[in-house]
Amino acid sequence: MSPLRQRMTDAMTVRGMSPRTIECYTEAIARLSRHFGGVNPARLEPAQIEAYLLHLVKERQLSYSSVNHAASACRFLFEKVLGRPSEIAHLRPPMAKVPQKQPELLSRLEISRLFDACTHPGHRMLLQVLYASDLRLSEACQLQVADIDSASDRMTLRVRAGKGGADRYTLLSPSLLDALRAHCVSFRPHRQAPGWLFAHPRTGEPLVGDYMQRIYQRARHKAGIMKMGSTHTLRHCFAAHLLEGGVDLYTISRLLGHGHISTTT
Repeated sequence: MSPLRQRMTDAMTVRGMSPRTIECYTEAIARLSRHFGGVNPARLEPAQIEAYLLHLVKERQLSYSSVNHAASACRFLFEKVLGRPSEIAHLRPPMAKVPQKQPELLSRLEISRLFDACTHPGHRMLLQVLYASDLRLSEACQLQVADIDSASDRMTLRVRAGKGGADRYTLLSPSLLDALRAHCVSFRPHRQAPGWLFAHPRTGEPLVGDYMQRIYQRARHKAGIMKMGSTHTLRHCFAAHLLEGGVDLYTISRLLGHGHISTTT
């Protein structure tokens, strides 16, 4: 790891930023460096970074949310790591407004077809957890056996260090509990510390998001579902189906782990 990358990682860690944010920011700066032939990002001028962001929009045709993410990583590098606040004004390109698109929701029948199309029982179980317990993919991949609270007066799943580093508890239905028990009997995750619920069979490490996104897309195509989306679609479906069932918006917001109800809306 280069000294600059270590400095940036340390600066984000001390500020309590999530591991996922640290990973995304450092990768964004690495891509910036590669664009300029591997030059040390500390040697770049703000005008060069602005030109790079324009390149992402016009030539790479990335989404505005991706460009905004790269801009945020660059601003953190200059302001917090390099200590060049006087240049921040030139570094701040206008943050593009991301179009507010409504997600393409799956019907309950389509979700059932999706699960049936995923033939690997472990992968299918993870997709079912995403839908039944409103988890983000990163949260589900980090679940451990100890996070299952099956006491009759509790019945919850514990989410460790979710988005923003916040812990929370979410729903655990009796049917999902039964399915998780069968999963534990088949895959014995409790036999290998720290007991990842969804671990790679060879490495023992928790499954990663990119891998599960490919699993989701294969199942979607096999099920003949033409609606676009990703595993996050299941989280949207959870919220929409609860709302259709009469659950109030505030309760849904708390279950989703949103900091503001406007995000849920």
